[in-house]
Amino acid sequence: MANGGEVVHGFPHLDTARAAITALYRRLTPDGVRSYTPSVAPADVAFADADDLHLGTQRVARALVRQLRLPDARIIVSFREMRHAANVELTAGPEYFIELNDRFRSHRRDIGAALAHEITHVLLHRLDLAFPGTPANEILTDTATTYLGAGWLLLDAYREDRDSSQKLGYLTPEEFGYVLAKRAAVFGEDPRVWFTSPQAYEAYTRGSARALRDERQPPLTTAGRLGRHRYVKERRYALDHPGVLADPAAPYVFEALRDGPRVAFACPTCHQRIRVPVRGRVRARCGLCRTVLECDT
Repeated sequence: MANGGEVVHGFPHLDTARAAITALYRRLTPDGVRSYTPSVAPADVAFADADDLHLGTQRVARALVRQLRLPDARIIVSFREMRHAANVELTAGPEYFIELNDRFRSHRRDIGAALAHEITHVLLHRLDLAFPGTPANEILTDTATTYLGAGWLLLDAYREDRDSSQKLGYLTPEEFGYVLAKRAAVFGEDPRVWFTSPQAYEAYTRGSARALRDERQPPLTTAGRLGRHRYVKERRYALDHPGVLADPAAPYVFEALRDGPRVAFACPTCHQRIRVPVRGRVRARCGLCRTVLECDT
């Protein structure tokens, strides 16, 4: 929880966030991922200052448990002084034991954001889905919260001006926007109408632009003219120099195989690696998320 401190911007955790999306599709299956629709509604997690603290917290927590498809069980939420925003006890269940920072007693509009992250920890624990190391695992949790329909709350909790700042979660605001845009593309949602924070709206716009770049990279037919020009140049080089990378930073790589050259690239939906023959127009179907891609290889 960044409270008054410097907020990190940009996309420093993008590779881990992409790996987290891939892991969700592998663990839940495409049908399982798409069952998390629609996103949690703003009315279900709204928290006014006049609301009773404990009754309101219980109501929001139950809405998030439903959103994340967890069993309906007793939820115990308490408040205490702590360094982090919240903490959850990971048990076999079915009860949920969550502690929130005392700060949320007077910042009730952000209780839903803190609960969303912690309840997703419970979901991932019960799915036996984890990344090695605490930082990567927290990025996985933020990504899962967002991609499964509750993480727009975490982005909306981001507020920053000349004199103060607040951000919850481990992804940067732009990375939250990126993952949220990835979800929006699959689920047909427009999360912009849910934001109460102008800074969250701006971060979503920047993240969405970065997500859109994934869908316009060669060899996809949606790639722009400059990207296609670079791709053709590097394809020619790869065919003349098998096994040598023309540009290690390119989002694709050419492979010389016995049955002919192939190009490998990440699926723009789930980031699973896809390999297709280098032979002109090709329609490829991702073996993980089942997205059909039009390619010009």
